[in-house]
Amino acid sequence: MALPDGLLDAVKNNLDITWDDPGGDTKLSGIIARGIKYLDTSAGMVLDYTAEDKPRELLMEYCRYARSNALDEFQTNYLHELLTLQIQAEVGAYDTEESTDP
Repeated sequence: MALPDGLLDAVKNNLDITWDDPGGDTKLSGIIARGIKYLDTSAGMVLDYTAEDKPRELLMEYCRYARSNALDEFQTNYLHELLTLQIQAEVGAYDTEESTDP
């Protein structure tokens, strides 16, 4: 999975990673890709991680938890925000369906 341009650097900045480490970048890229898949699946739609918005914030937090070996606590601590993403996706799908019905 190719990451959106600049996302790896943004996550590294958020995690205060200031050194060059190609192996670490590969590991972090995998964490980011898994986080994107997890959040997209949770929301039920493809989210935009390039805008400074809730999906990007949640991805940053997912990466922080994963890097700290505390991923099992992420869903518990962010359940409200994950449910909000699901509800927004459902509302968006409903609005789209209503606007296309005659």
